Amino acid sequence: MSHTSAAMVPASSMKEPKLENSPPGQSLLSRIGNTPLLRFDQLTPHLRGVTLLGKAEWHNPGGSVKDRAAASIVAEARRNGQLSAGKILLDSTSGNTGIAYAMLGAAGGFSVTLCMPGNVSVERKRILAAYGANIIYTDPGEGSDGAIRMARQLAASHPDLYFYADQYSNNANWRAHYCGTANEIWQQTEGRITHFVAMLGTSGTFVGTTRRLKELNPSIRCISLQPDSSFHGIEGAKHMPSAIVPKIYDPTLAEENMEIATEDAHAMARRVASECGVLLGISAAAAIAGSLRIAEKLQLRRDQEAMIVTILPDSGDKYLSERFWTEK
Repeated sequence: MSHTSAAMVPASSMKEPKLENSPPGQSLLSRIGNTPLLRFDQLTPHLRGVTLLGKAEWHNPGGSVKDRAAASIVAEARRNGQLSAGKILLDSTSGNTGIAYAMLGAAGGFSVTLCMPGNVSVERKRILAAYGANIIYTDPGEGSDGAIRMARQLAASHPDLYFYADQYSNNANWRAHYCGTANEIWQQTEGRITHFVAMLGTSGTFVGTTRRLKELNPSIRCISLQPDSSFHGIEGAKHMPSAIVPKIYDPTLAEENMEIATEDAHAMARRVASECGVLLGISAAAAIAGSLRIAEKLQLRRDQEAMIVTILPDSGDKYLSERFWTEK
């Protein structure tokens, strides 16, 4: 196709993260990114001309897409002196970014304090404990917004103690996907991607990937997904109308914003496990549910094909204690 030759175009002058002056973390960083694309042909036999692909982000060393943003945030903070010797990295998290910070802190020799809703999965709590992070649990009823408020309060009260990473406002978040995720997708699909789909949390994945893909081919349709209500069970996702909106979020980038019910995400997680042999996390299952809905609405001519690519933030192994796996 005419766009394939742009696969090797660099993302302007931006560079992917490197933890400078931190030899212990170099081998770890080399494992972040370049995650595989999985085909989900079992879900689309009735859809002629449609290919559904998911980027398996659990292949990152910390087990999720958040390794990308966390590495970028840490690298930039070290370069500009914000995360200097003796400072503690502080942030709010629903789990995966916190795990990435904790992993990088253990490898890079800096301390990590995280504010996190008390109702995140048991598996996430145990992983964070293993990495040695300090956890401050917040009211589950306040969701990720309660964790954000707690982190802001600590950062304001102790500015000399903490480097407040603030993943929701930090441009290094979306730049990680502009530099890495988008270019990987373009190269892996040989420029044939027609639709990009991603869940909204911090929004960094959607914002950064969309910005770069639109530079490579402006005709790619980019669709954002979010939970259908403020009370939902899709960890890491934000219902934007009722939440503290991330500063890095740009609502003008999406051609369409689609809402996903928690129950639909749970059902899709069970379906993909039993029909495709892939164990997805809840937000990843929601992304597949949304992508399949988009695919089913397409009206392709006989000479047309669609290649839908979505982000699968993590696998189901952090959610095995959840009851929905055995529900019908």
